[in-house]
Amino acid sequence: MARERDLLICAVQFLTRLPTPRLAGFQPDWVSRAARYFPLVGQLIGLICAVVFWAASQVRQGVIPALLAIAAGVLVTGAFHEDGLADAADGLGGGGDPTRRLEIMKDSRIGVYGALALGLALSLKVAALAVLPPASGALALFVYHGCARGAAVLAMTSLPYVGDRDAAKWKPAPIGVTRGEAALALALAAWPLLIAPPAFVLGVLGGAALALMLAWIARRLIGGCTGDVLGAIEQVFEVGFLLAVSAAL
Repeated sequence: MARERDLLICAVQFLTRLPTPRLAGFQPDWVSRAARYFPLVGQLIGLICAVVFWAASQVRQGVIPALLAIAAGVLVTGAFHEDGLADAADGLGGGGDPTRRLEIMKDSRIGVYGALALGLALSLKVAALAVLPPASGALALFVYHGCARGAAVLAMTSLPYVGDRDAAKWKPAPIGVTRGEAALALALAAWPLLIAPPAFVLGVLGGAALALMLAWIARRLIGGCTGDVLGAIEQVFEVGFLLAVSAAL
């Protein structure tokens, strides 16, 4: 139990800027082992965003509560996944061959493809969330943040890692997540659907469709995934989920 507690804390430290206790005896593979708890951390992030959305909705309706909720998620995570989306869009969209695409992804500067992908993703999430009633929007935030992290964990087990392992954001690189760990992550991601309306199942399908499309593109263009691609998969899942739920409701 103490080890599982440490892995959960490690997951919070890796995915967020939230204060946590210091971890004693940190091991290099803890982040990979902690991937099983990424959806739980996503639900924590979603809960924070949901509270912001609900509270703002008591004062204003429409775009402002949605924008504040999305901004809260960006602040809590330090734009961790958004950075991956921008880098992945620049690399996949601007490179001529796999080597050049991977080089572009490692460049910290943002290009046209990255700026457009980031702007469109954030705009679509705000627009889709803004049309949902306060209760449905708050629940959607809680659900999709967990499911999106589950999609990223599943991608870790399904795609070979092709990035620079020495330059990866965690050591060892995001490899070695077992199918059992991925199954636990998916179960943790899915439990909120038990209390959600049927439209949220359509949301999961919509998010999964965009995530699978991006995973296929990454496999075709660079041969697998990088940390940036995993962040992009998380982000496009969020977009697909919210678009599907807003259409259904």
